Amino acid sequence: MKFTSTRKHAPTATLSQAIAAGLAPDGGLYVPETMPSPRTLHAGNGLAETATQLLAPFFAGDDLADALPEICAEAFEFPAPLLPLATANDHVLELFHGPTAAFKDFGARFLAACLTRLQRIGGTPLTILVATSGDTGAAVASAFHRQHGLRVVVLYPDGRVSPRQAHQLGCFGDNIIALRVAGSFDHCQALVKQALADPALQARAPLSSANSISLGRLLPQMGYYAHAALQHHQATGNAMNFVIPTGNLGNAMAAILARALGVPLGRIVMATNANDVLPRFFAGADYAPAASVATIANAMDVGAPSNFERLRWLHRGDDEALRDAFMASGVDDAQIREVIQRRHRDHGELFCPHTATAIKVLENLRTSGATGDWAVAATAHAAKFESVVEPLIGRPVEVPPELAALLQRPAHAEPMAAEYSALRERLLA
Repeated sequence: MKFTSTRKHAPTATLSQAIAAGLAPDGGLYVPETMPSPRTLHAGNGLAETATQLLAPFFAGDDLADALPEICAEAFEFPAPLLPLATANDHVLELFHGPTAAFKDFGARFLAACLTRLQRIGGTPLTILVATSGDTGAAVASAFHRQHGLRVVVLYPDGRVSPRQAHQLGCFGDNIIALRVAGSFDHCQALVKQALADPALQARAPLSSANSISLGRLLPQMGYYAHAALQHHQATGNAMNFVIPTGNLGNAMAAILARALGVPLGRIVMATNANDVLPRFFAGADYAPAASVATIANAMDVGAPSNFERLRWLHRGDDEALRDAFMASGVDDAQIREVIQRRHRDHGELFCPHTATAIKVLENLRTSGATGDWAVAATAHAAKFESVVEPLIGRPVEVPPELAALLQRPAHAEPMAAEYSALRERLLA
């Protein structure tokens, strides 16, 4: 299979080339030249087996094709259980059982497994650039820590991630460099894209991306939606609908692609915080990126979601068809806090702010008459946001052992201005 840019001004690439590059040379995002046809799929014995089956068409003919089962086994070695909520026909897909307690562990480990193999095939030393609004950077740092021939540079908005997220970002050392940027996530993302599109810099310091702009991050995220939906469909005969916390749109885009491949997914609803670019678009306004605002669901503080380009590509640029296919709904901080407090008090349920955002959207959908089976994607463990969650529930949140181990390590992050010259200088240092 070949891959092309959403902006249509770059040469086609193999999957390995697209994963190694991260961003297409014209600044666009890589997408399949032709989407695989929908087909009948079956849940495997585990996440890795389901993901291997689902992703096989994308790897056909590529240098990595024979290694796909091993790559999936390395990426999907922890569970993603689909569990019932207290309210009837509602579920939660827990995606936070990896080493950094966030859903991004799956995609980061998959990307690391791909790139380490490409390095062995004959790649040159590579720097992985990642902009993070909280969870991506730690997942990537964990996946790539001490991997030979690979350096990771993480950019995060200083003061706009939780204290535990910031500690994770700076606690690895070795081949991991954390830069705390004097700006927002949008500044960090723009700097990464500018570096990836700088041919003179690439000639001196080859770069790739580990954000959801990377196919190596995006494609594997289809795996857990496919496995949960296929298992549910085989057990009940019903399609599972999903509400997905949404920032840069990668996680929701993965579910959308999985449905296009034949996975029995029903409605897909995007839940956002006060950064309401997507809700305004789906309500009929023009797509208009805006400066992001800080919220307690900080990993979703994105004002220019990159994967919107892929969403438009999938619908051939037809915005009306896109609006007919999906919806997005925003939730403010007060509503997020109320959900965390009430659901814990009434049902003993414990959610991070991002998952609580999706819970509120699901509650609103039910109130407006939505029927069928629904699941919320639980994107992070509540322990990563103890400063928000603990005052609301009135008790400490138990910290998962792997997260606790990371929090015991010393951490350091370098300050950096939100200026491209500063990033370029650091990358060449």
